[in-house]
Amino acid sequence: MTEKKKAIVLLSGGLDSTTAMAIAKAEGCEVYSLSLRYGQRHSWELNAAEKVARALGAREHMMIDIDLTKIGGSALTDKIEVPKGRSEEEMKKEIPVTYVPARNTIFLSYALAWAEVLGASDIFIGVNAVDYSGYPDCRPEYIKSFESMANLAIKAAVEGKLKINIRTPLIQMTKAEIIRKGLELGVDYRLTHSCYDPSPDGIACGQCDSCFLRKKGFRETGIPDPIMYTGEES
Repeated sequence: MTEKKKAIVLLSGGLDSTTAMAIAKAEGCEVYSLSLRYGQRHSWELNAAEKVARALGAREHMMIDIDLTKIGGSALTDKIEVPKGRSEEEMKKEIPVTYVPARNTIFLSYALAWAEVLGASDIFIGVNAVDYSGYPDCRPEYIKSFESMANLAIKAAVEGKLKINIRTPLIQMTKAEIIRKGLELGVDYRLTHSCYDPSPDGIACGQCDSCFLRKKGFRETGIPDPIMYTGEES
């Protein structure tokens, strides 16, 4: 019996990372999912990540604790309000305050370390450069540069035992295309959480940039979003 190729999937519990994980599974990878508790505003996305990892059959789901609140500089890690009610045009004007300094670089570095230990050549990350909030660490040129650095940085690559591939299957897809792909692969989006600023009981605000993009994606597919938003009747 042929051994499955191992893959690390950075799993936030959101729509994009969940779809990326489903794609890794569909490719026949043995998935090891990685989530980081970094001091973000709430734990609902991490609860979602655990549910998704179980539902999609991760071989192992690792949760790592780091504290980016000591650095701050983001509405997700500091005492800065999350922007609400912005139009798509407003979102495109500048990098928003929900950008967490160097977050994907930090996350990918943890994934890289685990990949070397496991002998996993592929690291999946659900970054997107089409329907997104303008984060610089979601761009193709950033991913290409990190991949080059990764193969210079680890012992297994330098010795020729492992070549790291940073996999970004969603990077050129619209949110609607991502949703359709996930549904095709059997993803249950009820398990996911996308909101930056949910209510204390985990109900999505419906007004932040992340909720806006999620709602736009479902609207464009013509398929109802299965999660609840604040102000909606259950």
